[in-house]
Amino acid sequence: MPLIDRESTVLVVIDTQPGFIADRDDRAAAALDQLVWLATIARLLDIPAVVTEEAPDREGATDPQVLAALAPGTPVFAKETFGLAGTPEIVDAIRATQRTTAVLMGFETDVCVSQSAIGLHDLGFRVAAVSDASYTQDNAEHEAGLRRMHQLGIEIVHAKGVAFEWMRTVGVAVEATASARTGSPPEPRSRQP
Repeated sequence: MPLIDRESTVLVVIDTQPGFIADRDDRAAAALDQLVWLATIARLLDIPAVVTEEAPDREGATDPQVLAALAPGTPVFAKETFGLAGTPEIVDAIRATQRTTAVLMGFETDVCVSQSAIGLHDLGFRVAAVSDASYTQDNAEHEAGLRRMHQLGIEIVHAKGVAFEWMRTVGVAVEATASARTGSPPEPRSRQP
């Protein structure tokens, strides 16, 4: 399998809503930190994103940190199915990006992330799930979700690894990671790497 290329990637953020987070859960906070960081890197590299929300009237809206990290105008879709492939308008939005690789992260690893990853894989996308930017309240269920996806052909990656596959060069990595820490866009380069 080749490295994940940013020009072919669409980032899919699944159900990062307060209803799926256990109170005072350090694992959830760590996953959310990784998710926000990777969303910021994606924005800086002009990687399009699509956001889903499961039953937002019950589970709440997407975490504001996540939305702030993504590009303005990133579409947010409510879904009535656990797997996003069962919601045609979400699939249409992902296809509209004309990207062939879907990188997924969010909540909950063993249900919505897993079913969405499998559904997109079945539709012909190359799919990667970001293990440290995904979360389920029970760690054993998180691990079971990752194993299930891997068994069915989904690539399991971590945030730093996929970000550096997107960046490829030291120059891009230095600029993007510095910008991700400060929240400001990278300075224009005077010469190409």
